[in-house]
Parts: sequence; structure tokens; C-alpha cells
Amino acid sequence: MEIYTTQPGDSLWSIAQRFRTTPERIAQDNALASPGVLSVGQALVILQPTQTYTVMPGDSLFTIAQQFGVSISQLWRNNPFLKGGIDIQPGQVLFITLPPPELGRGAEVTGYAYPFINREILRSALPYLTYLSIFTYGLRPDGTLLEVDDEELINLARQYGTAPIMMLTSLGEDGLFSAELVINVLSNPEAQNRLLDDIDRVLSEKRYSGIEFDFEYIDAAYADEYAALIARAHERLSPRGYLIFADLAPKESAEKRGLLYEGHDYPTIGAAADRMLLMTYEYGFTFGPPMAVSPIQPIRAVLDYAVNTILPAKLLLGVPNYAYNWTLPFVRGQSQAVPLSNIEAVELASEKNAAIQYDGYSQTPFFNYYEPTPAGPQEHEVWFQDARSYDASFRLVDEYNLGGAGIWQIMDPNPQLYLVLSSLYKTIKYLE
Repeated sequence: MEIYTTQPGDSLWSIAQRFRTTPERIAQDNALASPGVLSVGQALVILQPTQTYTVMPGDSLFTIAQQFGVSISQLWRNNPFLKGGIDIQPGQVLFITLPPPELGRGAEVTGYAYPFINREILRSALPYLTYLSIFTYGLRPDGTLLEVDDEELINLARQYGTAPIMMLTSLGEDGLFSAELVINVLSNPEAQNRLLDDIDRVLSEKRYSGIEFDFEYIDAAYADEYAALIARAHERLSPRGYLIFADLAPKESAEKRGLLYEGHDYPTIGAAADRMLLMTYEYGFTFGPPMAVSPIQPIRAVLDYAVNTILPAKLLLGVPNYAYNWTLPFVRGQSQAVPLSNIEAVELASEKNAAIQYDGYSQTPFFNYYEPTPAGPQEHEVWFQDARSYDASFRLVDEYNLGGAGIWQIMDPNPQLYLVLSSLYKTIKYLE
């Protein structure tokens, strides 16, 4: 796979000629809404297959997979335009095989989704995922669970060989996240027992593969109790084959101060859980100044600490699948960035005729443009992710010998993300 950065004067046709492929295939693999319009500085993924096949009348995806001795999952991963489906048309060119993953190892990959995810987007993502974490179960004050309509997602995940993971947060009956709910459970043994009983029941009834704890903004006074709850869950559930996940706020040392960080004790949670997601995103956030959502250098500092306190194979690197658009100038306490998908960010750059730049420190693309307003031109700054930033992020998994990565979130399509991932690693699939 090649990552090509567009230059002035480039066209999709000229790029296709250079790499001996077709404009249509480049457009498909990069989700280009307007293939005839490219922005200067735009990153494009170019696949270079080792074997192709042109679909003939009477073919099916199943017969093609059998003919070449490959799995349907491999055909899905090599051909994102199939969107995890089986519909093919005569004349379509399928990439049967690609060069083996560059880094020569497997990786676990988790994707996070709400129950209302578009099913086509979900099917497109599942071939690349080891786990699907479904967001989210909540809590009542007595420790019982607030359940979610998740059975269709569980069944779809299993159809694609992806292990469904039950996710638990501090979501309350009022629809808001509440640290007080968590503290109430952590300080009440009876509530903990009810919580564990309910988790056990749901895992069994709905055929989940594990439970993921995502309790945030916990006071430092309850850090030990939180780790102990995870340990109790592991002691109870692990003997029956369930996995225990926990999400960790990103910090560079045990001395990191702030409510987001102090309730997450890396060594004790690391000893208690099977997998931990490092939430290495939201550096650039809705109410903060314009910057990369997931800058590489600060993330390295988190990893330097994490791998020295937790077994690296247990760690999943958090990777974002979203962008932010800031109006300038930024005014703290007043400015609010607008979220958008990475595909929408690229389309916006094209619409505004903005050149995309690449920040070497954060390894992240961004661009600026002006929006006409009655008061005059209003400057905007957009930070997003592209193939280059995903390549930089995913390579950290191998550099630090991590278990894999977690994608927050998979609600928006992003073939570049998945193609970069599969060019570097073989996705581990325990249920295939």
C-alpha cells in the first residue's frame, strides 16, 4: 500500500496512471464524494494488489473465495466498496490478495459503536475488528443495570467473527453521566454484588464475550475500590471465559493530577483486567483551543509510562475517528468546536479550496479557510485524521509491543483508517 500526498496539478487520472490503477478504485478506497476534485496536500491510499479477479456472470463472493482459497473476510478487507456485503456485479474487479501486512504480526482491534449505528457502516467495519464494544449500559443507584437494545449488534458482530463486548459507564436514568453513581456503588458492597450479578446475567443471556468498565472522573479516594471491583469481576467471570476490559485516562505518570486521572491507578487496574484501552484522544476537544485530537508526541509520553506499569500485550491504543472545526479567534470559555467526520473534513477542504497542511509534531493534518459572514470573512481551522496520521498512530502499536488498538468510534465510515490498519497488521479474529 502507498500513501500519496496530492500536489498542485494532480488529478485522479494522473495519480491512477502513476500507480497503475484506476481512478474509480482510488475514489472507492478513499471515499471520495467528488472524485474530480482533489485538495492540495490530501492523502490518498493506493492499494497495490498481488492478485485480482474480474467478476463473471454467475459468480458469487462465496464461489470466488473458494476458487482462490481465501476467506470471504479477506475479500471484504481487501475491497472496502463491498461494505461487508455479498452483492457483486459482472465486470467488477476484486483485489484477491494484497502484500502481507508490513509489520508481520497480528493485532487486536476494538471498535466502539452506539446501538443506532447505520448497519451498512457497521458491516463495513466488522471484518477489521476483533471486538465490538457496544455503548453503553448504565447504572441505577442500587447497582442494577440500565440495559440497552443491543441484540441485533451482538448477532451481527458474531456473524462477522467479531467478539461483542458489553460496555458499562456511569450513565444514569436521567441520561447523564454521573460519578456519584459510581461512587455509590464502590462504597456499597450490596450494590456491588447486585451489579456483578446483573453483569453475569447479561453476559450469559445475550452471548457477550466480555465486559468493559468505563468509569471516568472518579475521585482519587476511590481508586483502590474501583480497581478492586474490576478484580472481583475478573475473579468471578474469567474462569468462564469472559474477558474483562477497562478504559484508562491518558497520563504520563502516577503523579498526574486532575479528576479525570486520579481515580485510574494503572498498576492495580493493569493487574486486574485482561485488556485496557488507553483513551489517547480528545487532546483537541470541543471547548479547547484548535489542535490535534490525538497528537503523537504527547501519546508517546503516555505509552512510556503505561508500558512500564502494565503488561504491554494488555494495552490497546485509543485511535480517534472524528475531526473538529474551530471558529477563530479562539476565546476560552466561549468558543466551541463543531465535530465532523474525517470524510466530511476532506470534503470541506475541497469545497473551500483549502490546501491541507501536515503538522510534523502531532503527525496530524489540518487546514484553514474563511467563511463569508455579514460581519466579514470568518476564519476557521479544522484538525482531522488521514492515512498519514493513522499510519503514525498504528505503528506505535508495534513500536511499544502493544496488544492492539481501539477505534473511538466507528459510527462514521472511514475506509482509509481500515486499509492502513490492515496494511500493517493482521486483525486477530478469535471467533472465525
